[in-house]
Amino acid sequence: MPGRETEVWPRRVGPLRRAVLAGSAEESPGAALRWEMHPVLKAFVCGSISGTCSTLLFQPLDLLKTRLQTLQPAVNRSGRAGMVTLLFRVVRTESVLGLWKGVSPSFARCIPGVGIYFSTLYMMKQKFFVDRSPTALENVFLGATARGVSGICMLPVTVVKTRYESGRFGYGSVYGALKNIYQTEGVRGMFSGLTATLLRDAPFSGIYLMFYTQTKNLTPQDQLDPVLVPLLNFGCGIFAGILASLATQPADVIKTHMQLSPQKYHSTSQAIAFVYKDFGLVGFFRGSVPRVLRRTLMAAMAWTVYEQMMEKMGLKS
Repeated sequence: MPGRETEVWPRRVGPLRRAVLAGSAEESPGAALRWEMHPVLKAFVCGSISGTCSTLLFQPLDLLKTRLQTLQPAVNRSGRAGMVTLLFRVVRTESVLGLWKGVSPSFARCIPGVGIYFSTLYMMKQKFFVDRSPTALENVFLGATARGVSGICMLPVTVVKTRYESGRFGYGSVYGALKNIYQTEGVRGMFSGLTATLLRDAPFSGIYLMFYTQTKNLTPQDQLDPVLVPLLNFGCGIFAGILASLATQPADVIKTHMQLSPQKYHSTSQAIAFVYKDFGLVGFFRGSVPRVLRRTLMAAMAWTVYEQMMEKMGLKS
């Protein structure tokens, strides 16, 4: 009956729950603050999402880069090892989906890796540059440090990714590949190419961040339509990516050879000597076209998506 239900309802709720419900309006702001995502975690999520988008789109360029860098010298000298020729060869022998071979380890590496990079970068900026913007040299340090942290954390997956893309290994899964490498090559195999990877990735990120921020500072972003700002940032990212990619291309070639043949190269100097002996100075720039395209486009897209998402969350990137 209606009258009885009205009398029973307060007793069902109980005094404690009534107090909670009555004070919900006053407590909700505090509860929202307590449950709000930490800014560093927000930076990680934004970075991971941006890494997912860029990795999926540009994985074919990474595969072509790896294949070009590991072609035999005789094939390379024949003039039949161009990027377009290799592209059609992969499609013909492995289908269109073959261009995305290695995308699983790429995801396993880039999604958390890009998240670690951006969250580390955000954390350092909040720690050391609260009241001012970093200088050009400070941006080099910030980018290199954040990338170094990310690179070391994700290196075992990077080794798997490189081997997947080379087409020389028959790994069935990322976990199976990691297990096989650990059992046959030990920890050394999982971290093969560490020095070359750091020499490639840390300078790239440092140089990229310096040119990216300096180029953005030269553009009148405050006077532009907000719709055009992401396009302008993407253009700045393209410019910075080309310069940074070319500067670090030799280290990428060395890294690839060391991760594919860790038993053959016991040091970075051995790999350098091998590349120079078999390919000459040109060998240090093999695969530069797909790598420059991929790294430039990936970095530009990752930064554009990241900054837009951070802005939506009310945070300064």
